[in-house]
Amino acid sequence: MTDSAMQGAMPLPNLELRDDMGRLVGVTWHGAGDDAGRAGWLAAVDGSPCSLRALAMVANWVTPEPGAEVDVVHVQSWLNKESAETELAPRGWAATAGARQLLDAASVRWRLHVVMGEAAEQIVNMADALSSRGITIGSQGLTAAQSLLLGSVTFQVVHQARAPVLIVR
Repeated sequence: MTDSAMQGAMPLPNLELRDDMGRLVGVTWHGAGDDAGRAGWLAAVDGSPCSLRALAMVANWVTPEPGAEVDVVHVQSWLNKESAETELAPRGWAATAGARQLLDAASVRWRLHVVMGEAAEQIVNMADALSSRGITIGSQGLTAAQSLLLGSVTFQVVHQARAPVLIVR
């Protein structure tokens, strides 16, 4: 699907979050059947195969639970005010297409949160704000040297989170 077709298929967000300067810093969509019910799992999704495997594992866990839902969070790097208005929602919507399809196919209710900032910090903050039962995140399987040089979002989430964290490779 082309970028313009993807943007045309993107519904308006149910919620927009803005910072003190009025810059758009987050958007939320509610999936079909969502009634903002009880707290569920938070799945951090970046579009990678391992993040989708982590999401699939949580979808399998929650499927038998009546009313279960999954909050999906996708973190974008910081954008300036003008770019955030036009790019944040479409980029996040496009990057999470596979995640939304996976949850829809499993008949799991979802909410999608696209936020700007540092990935680990935003994932942990979102889990706290939503009172999530746990966080699931994929791990790229970096070596110790790569993690030291590049930093590991998974490593940071594990050490900062107050909720249980499931890491999937």
